[in-house]
Amino acid sequence: MAIAWVFPGQGSQKVGMADPVLSLPGAEERFSLASGLLGRDLLAICRGEELNGPGPTDLNDTRNTQPALFVVESLIVDELRRQGREPALVAGHSLGELVALYAAGVFDAAIGLELMLKRSTLMASAGGGAMSAVIGFDRDQLTSLVDAEDGVVIANDNSAAQVVLSGTPDAVKAVTDQLSCKRAIPLPVSGAFHSPFMAEAAQGFSEALDAIAFEDARVPVLSNTDPSPTCDAEVIKQRLRDQMTTGVRWRETMDTMTTHAVDTLVEIGPGNVLSGLAKRSLSGVVTSQLAGAADLGL
Repeated sequence: MAIAWVFPGQGSQKVGMADPVLSLPGAEERFSLASGLLGRDLLAICRGEELNGPGPTDLNDTRNTQPALFVVESLIVDELRRQGREPALVAGHSLGELVALYAAGVFDAAIGLELMLKRSTLMASAGGGAMSAVIGFDRDQLTSLVDAEDGVVIANDNSAAQVVLSGTPDAVKAVTDQLSCKRAIPLPVSGAFHSPFMAEAAQGFSEALDAIAFEDARVPVLSNTDPSPTCDAEVIKQRLRDQMTTGVRWRETMDTMTTHAVDTLVEIGPGNVLSGLAKRSLSGVVTSQLAGAADLGL
């Protein structure tokens, strides 16, 4: 019997998501820290308010989405810690992995924000690609089509029935046009995330990681690139280096949770995407979502 904390990534953001955490201790300070690093008012962006000044102001812009989710999710983690709660495992989907590392004590909030800002800026600048979600497909056919087409990979292996393809627009379209599936949904993204096309961005992120000392995790972390549990700081850092150019192995992450007797999955942050995947993939698992102070009994 074990509890896992999981952290959603880009796509779970929504206007107004900051308001439910503003009454938590440290919320004003953390939003202020993030806004200072960004050079724009992150709380106002989360509220959908009009801003004048440099930089993007849309919450759905990668450069705002990633730090905003980090702030919201990390504040909930802080309150869980104050309440004496502790998971058996942590895992995060894509950018959510950085929050999982914060929850595991690998680095503090200031370092987490600096890494998130670096990551989001690099990813936003790596344009020119495409991504498409595929639902209800034959995995053998999908694997065969991807293997035969240069320029496309499986970026997110979310479950037995859902994956996300990433690559050049032509290559992604070629696979989805040939694949027998229930739905293929082009995603509104600016680049081919979690693919070899992110190599330049990944190199820049790796250089940022070189300057930061990681601590061993307090609880085991399941990484996107390797969902085997580890607390080793250097192993965790290397897995994070590889994350931008390799796929998110979430289906295997859920399998690992089953192996480690996880019976309760707590999704920390806005939305319930990861809870939905767990309900469809993990037998007997109980899920809950924590998006703000009210969900924490405050």
